[in-house]
Amino acid sequence: MKRKKILFVCTGNTCRSPMAEALLRAEIKKRKIKWWDVTSRGICAEVDGTLSRNSQFALEEQGIILSDFKPRQLTRSLIENSVLIVTMTESQKQLFGDSGNVRCVKEICGYDVPDPYGCGLEVYRMTRDILKIACETIVNEYILKYEE
Repeated sequence: MKRKKILFVCTGNTCRSPMAEALLRAEIKKRKIKWWDVTSRGICAEVDGTLSRNSQFALEEQGIILSDFKPRQLTRSLIENSVLIVTMTESQKQLFGDSGNVRCVKEICGYDVPDPYGCGLEVYRMTRDILKIACETIVNEYILKYEE
């Protein structure tokens, strides 16, 4: 069976989309779901950068270690090969035009995901918790239904 890919997109690939990637991978692993890959990219990624420290701390509180993550730039190939693309905001979704496989987090779980960059750990925790709800919904509403 061919693996299906879910892509999370944010601005810099240092906070929100890497957290979403890690959270969805953990949920897929916990539920023992096969044949799905998860990745994340930035619209304007700083490819020599690192995962933000507060993103790392917020994930570690959930038992998720993402220590060697490096931000990556969005590519056309990845867009074309993803079953579902999830953006953090409506304006990021609009960059993809009329593509039918693009959703923003608010469409998935009802919450906006503001950029926590430069904020305190509490804001990162709030971001993580919104993304966790979104990831659970993605598993239930997209992955499991796709498998039926």
